[in-house]
Amino acid sequence: MKLEKWPGLLVTGTDTGIGKTWVSALIVEELRKKGTAAVGLKPVLSGARDDAQRLWEANGGSLDLDVVNPRWYRTPVAPLVASRIEGNPLELASMVEQIHQVRDAHDFTLVEGVGGWEVPMGEDFGFPEFAKALGFPVLVVAANWLGTLNHTLLTVKAIQAAGLECVGVVLNHLEAERDVAATTNRMMLDELCPVPIVGEVLTDADWIDWVE
Repeated sequence: MKLEKWPGLLVTGTDTGIGKTWVSALIVEELRKKGTAAVGLKPVLSGARDDAQRLWEANGGSLDLDVVNPRWYRTPVAPLVASRIEGNPLELASMVEQIHQVRDAHDFTLVEGVGGWEVPMGEDFGFPEFAKALGFPVLVVAANWLGTLNHTLLTVKAIQAAGLECVGVVLNHLEAERDVAATTNRMMLDELCPVPIVGEVLTDADWIDWVE
């Protein structure tokens, strides 16, 4: 997949905890190995800061951690809920401006989302509004297990309904043992999904098997 053709990419997922950060970091590392000035950002994070730390490492430490992750809520809930608990609500325009400043200084800027597509973020906007304001094409990460078909199709169709470009799906194999759903999901997504499966990540793999 020719990721370099875009100056930026927004990575979302079918749920939380399905490997968005792992896939995002692998993308940044792959591009940097090719000589592309690529960086990954986690604009908003709730809970432990491990995801931001992983992207900071993928960036080779080229950006300060507080630039990679400028808004860190300690409470592990949706950003809107966390901001009501902790204060410091999100402001859409300033978030987008900060990301665009990073994008303008690099060849490729990956932005990892928080949770899934419909996560509430600020008092007057959710993740879809953030995605539209950002203007990046969207890549979906889906975990390969029972429920993947429903979650993936809903997510992809919601992205398209928002008028955004969904470039494809990366299927992440979180569990080594595969049941019937895990062994048939790829086949069914190839048949039903309106965008292609562009890559897969095998269990514990440190590379993405891109579809040529």
